Amino acid sequence: MKRAFLLVILTTACVPSAPPLAGVMAPDRSLPALALPSGHRHIVFRWDYQEGDIAARGDGSVRTAAPDSARLDFFLGGGLGAGAAVLIGDSLRAPNAELARRYIPPTPMMWAALGRLAIPALPDTVVRIDGDLLRADVGRPIQWRVAIRGDTLVTLEHISGGKIIESLTREANGAIVYRASGARRQLSLTILRQQPGSFDETIWSL
Repeated sequence: MKRAFLLVILTTACVPSAPPLAGVMAPDRSLPALALPSGHRHIVFRWDYQEGDIAARGDGSVRTAAPDSARLDFFLGGGLGAGAAVLIGDSLRAPNAELARRYIPPTPMMWAALGRLAIPALPDTVVRIDGDLLRADVGRPIQWRVAIRGDTLVTLEHISGGKIIESLTREANGAIVYRASGARRQLSLTILRQQPGSFDETIWSL
């Protein structure tokens, strides 16, 4: 019992607090509509996953169809395994759904990785301008924090009780990094190439 109590304390301590929202108040409280590119698109990436002392890496691809559909394929390095999932709207479907939900970020975060802002509609949005960034807190109490540069989603943070429980960030080196602080879980994606693609409806069947 004592060990479990200490584990809860240590896990909570690892979750960062959300600082005050930076910037000056914006005249418009609306957020830009960040969506998938029109038509079909094929993205190839390299991934690196860490959870505590567990680490894995490999290659993958995403095929997207506007406005809200994506097929994800992951290949473990060394040809040791593969997995796939289909994301349509806020629904994730996979042959092994439990395993997929462990390794694939929650749907708002996965959409953020693909450049689409798809968080729940909540009242009380506060928008600030911080240099070339548009920053926003969504919900009361705050549930989501967004940073946007131009038409690019830079950061999406999920907040609960004033703590950043998970985040998705486009790093300066181009990597897209998802972090779940309390679970010590991190998924990094490095885009190798992306281009318009053509594929038929069979890709949505798993």
